[in-house]
Order: sequence, then structure tokens, then C-alpha cells
Amino acid sequence: MGLLTIGAFARATRLSPKALRLYDELGLLPPAHVDPVTGYRRYAPDQVERARLVAWLRRLGMPLVRIRHVCSLDAADAAREVRAFWARAEADFAARRDLVAFLVGHLEREDPAMTATVSPLGIRYAAGSDAGLVRTSNQDTAYAGSRLLAVADGYGDGGAPASAAAVDALKYLEADGVPAGGLLDVLADAVEQAQRAVHGAVLAGGGAGDTGDTGDTGDTGTTLTAMLWTGSQLALVHIGDCRAYLLREGELFRITHDHTVVQTMIDEGRIGAEEAASHPQRSMLVRALGRGADATADMRLHDAGAGDRYLLCSDGLPTVVPDAEIRRVLAGAGEPEEAVRELVALANAAGGPDNVSCVLADVVVGA
Repeated sequence: MGLLTIGAFARATRLSPKALRLYDELGLLPPAHVDPVTGYRRYAPDQVERARLVAWLRRLGMPLVRIRHVCSLDAADAAREVRAFWARAEADFAARRDLVAFLVGHLEREDPAMTATVSPLGIRYAAGSDAGLVRTSNQDTAYAGSRLLAVADGYGDGGAPASAAAVDALKYLEADGVPAGGLLDVLADAVEQAQRAVHGAVLAGGGAGDTGDTGDTGDTGTTLTAMLWTGSQLALVHIGDCRAYLLREGELFRITHDHTVVQTMIDEGRIGAEEAASHPQRSMLVRALGRGADATADMRLHDAGAGDRYLLCSDGLPTVVPDAEIRRVLAGAGEPEEAVRELVALANAAGGPDNVSCVLADVVVGA
């Protein structure tokens, strides 16, 4: 079988002649022969399969640079690369889905027809932080107030002032008068203020501490997980690997997603949860508040119900205490202060290899 004209090749591969010319220019799909006089392109029949792969990958939304890389691999490695790309796409979609849910819930609350009359709710809260049994200093910051709940886990030589700066930058949210109609903007502004505050603390060289999660003593910053109480909802901001849990009717739900290298590898199907637990990069962050870091925050809105119990904690707790034990304490402990003490004690009983901080809030009627 001879060479195919660009029109015949386009029909065989479901790619337009315009796309074929672009892919030739990019070196992704060069023709087998180009007439030196007319510039007319012709393709070999054995290029059809590669071209069809390019077409399908484009339908997935894969960037051309990554498609070129995939096409350079053998079949097994190419399959792994496609799986990894789609896992990342699904994670990005999930983040956008959460933002859609946030916006829908927020807009519905602005519609009087969608707002039911309910009993007034409030929160009872407590916070606690401990250096653990191994670290020489505590780089965590935990805060609980009538409107703001926050945990930050600093890393690097200035981790402690970085985490404190991030939480301090949010404390203005405790003041009354945060406009319900501008909640999303308020949260976005709060993250920007926290980022600037962390940069300021890092530049000021505010003290030394243990080497943090990145494993690089020249890199300083912090994670941040915070919730803002609006009177009937909790608005969540999350960057890094601190966690937020909800205990509702005896069931424990994890409501944050770790922003770590290992979690990304799990999402992409490259490792399993068992391997992740002992992976040497299990605490390496892909999002944080710090110089050069990706500070993109996950934001969600949670409708609160009487009896709900929310826990925010640094990774020093779930790293050594299984979710089943966390659920047992949350379900069994009475006052928030009691639950916080028990959780910190559990982490230290398991060796206390890291700082551990917990913030707990109970949603109650008429508080």
C-alpha cells in the first residue's frame, strides 16, 4: 500500500488537515514525505494508529506536549501515563465540583424561597496543641473561637512563626459583620492575606525550628485548614495536609483531601494506601503557604446540623492514629476539651513522632 494523501489520512484518522499540519509543525506527527516543490504532505499507512491515538488523547483534553511524550513510550508506560493524566483530571474536576457546590449552596441561601426557618445554632469549641515526644519545638498553631476554627502546620526553619502568621491573619474573621453575600470573596481575600503574612514572617526570619515536611531547611511555610462559622454553615478553606473530619450521627467523614506528593500518587493509581503509609515522600507537600508554593485553596460550604462534631487536626494525629480510633474518641468524649485532650494523648501514646494539634467544634442549638 502506498503513501496516503493528507485528505485520505485525515479521513482514516478522524483528524482534520488543519490539525495534521499543526501536529507536523510541532513534531508530533510528521508526514512520511513532503514534496520539496509543492510542500504536499503524504503519510504512511503505519502512521494511522499513532494518529488515532493522538486524536483520542486530544478528546481527553491532554495537552499536546504531554501527548508527544505519551507517543514516545511503549504501550505499558503509555497506558500508565494516560491513567495518571486522567486521575489528575478527575481530581481537578472534583475540586471544581466542590466549588460549584459551594456556590450553589451560597446562592440558594441568598434566595428567601430556598431558606427554611430553623432553630438558631451555635458552636462550642476547644483547641489544643502539643510538641509530641520527638520534635524539639512545636511548629503547629491551633485556634478556636466563636466564628473561626484553624489549624496550621509550619515547616522549615521558620515554621512556627509561619503557622502563627497564617492563623493570625485570619483572626479578623472573628469580628461580626462578615457579609453573607460576599462569603466566597471573604475567604479568597483571607487566603491572600494569610499568604502575605507568611511571606512577611519568613522574610523576618522569625526563629528556628525543626526541619519540616519538605525536607529542605531553606524552604519555609505552612499548611492551613480553617473553618468560618456563619450561623448555620461552616465554610472550609484547606491548603496542605492538615485534615478536617465531620462526625454526624455516629459516622465519621473526612472532608479534606491531602495536598501531598504521595496523595497525588494514590490518586493517579501509582501506589496503594498501604504503600503510602511508609513512603519516604508521604509528607512532601504540593500545596502550601510559602515562597514559591502553590497556595490554591480548596473551599467548601457545609450545612451544619445540631449534633454535628467537626475536627480540624494537623497530620501528627492521623499519621499515627487510625480513623477508627479518631471516630471512637469523637463519638465517646463529652465536651470538646475532653475530646481534644484524648486525641492528643492518643498521638503521644503512639510515639508522638510529630507535633499534634486539634481543634474541635460541636454544633448545638441556641449556643
